[in-house]
Amino acid sequence: MSADLKGAVLRKLGDEPRWAGLRFRRELPLWLTEISAVPAYNPNIEDKVWDHSTFSANRERLFNEDLARAFFERVKLSAQWGRLASDEHFSVDGTLIEAWASHKSFKRKDDDSGTPPGRNPEVDFKGQERCNDTHQSTTDADARLFKKSTGDKSRLCHMGHILMENRNGLIVDVEITHANGTGEREAALAMLGRRGNRNKRATVGADKGYDSKAFIKGCRKLKVTPHVAAKDKHSAVDGRIKRHEGYKTSLKVRKRIEEAFGWIKTVGGLAKTKLIGQAKLAGQALLCFATYNLVRMGSIGGWWDAHHA
Repeated sequence: MSADLKGAVLRKLGDEPRWAGLRFRRELPLWLTEISAVPAYNPNIEDKVWDHSTFSANRERLFNEDLARAFFERVKLSAQWGRLASDEHFSVDGTLIEAWASHKSFKRKDDDSGTPPGRNPEVDFKGQERCNDTHQSTTDADARLFKKSTGDKSRLCHMGHILMENRNGLIVDVEITHANGTGEREAALAMLGRRGNRNKRATVGADKGYDSKAFIKGCRKLKVTPHVAAKDKHSAVDGRIKRHEGYKTSLKVRKRIEEAFGWIKTVGGLAKTKLIGQAKLAGQALLCFATYNLVRMGSIGGWWDAHHA
């Protein structure tokens, strides 16, 4: 299993040019050995990293939330042991991950007409009012029709959330939820509640989407100062929060969280998941962010040149 886990991590880095990734590919297995406590596997440059048939057979076990979270936590503990991660200052944000489902699969829940004949039947849903209360994807029941901003197109997707520590931009928690209007704030509170040393005061930076009375009240209950970007009108962020110099610093540093989202959607291949169901996606996301942390930690420590990854 550990060899398959290494193969999965290396596969996340498979999009970089071979000539640029050779040194990184040689050194990464040695680092993974320290984390997973298995014998070292140090292939030659021309050796195959994994056998595709073995990887395919074990993928069902790899994309498991419990296994992936255990690996993610081991990577996080390594960062904390090396004093690379802060336990006081965090940032939080969410992104949409497109589901492996088409608009044609989004049908009324009471529709028992079955699938039209043919490989790719013509479906006309123009002019129809479709919403998540009355419709559901027959391909991925966990996917929701959603858009984050006005003017954007609605799509079937899941919502991914991460908690980033502000010292080095490492990801310390991951959550996958249904895509809805309150999912970001609810997931942020859940992740803040799981942070280590909860008796210690902390801060969290966030964008205007988190500017709500419920979120700010929830943060204060968790002994977290919410450094949330204030809305122009009807803001719940009061003067007690904005008067501190740390508030401006948090709003500046929180933008680094987009680097992690950019990495998992390009190198990590999570712009659109190829897995069906929220449980498998959670495992894939945890594995992807664990790999991102490994790349980031290696770059910080100077153990390898990871600019290509």
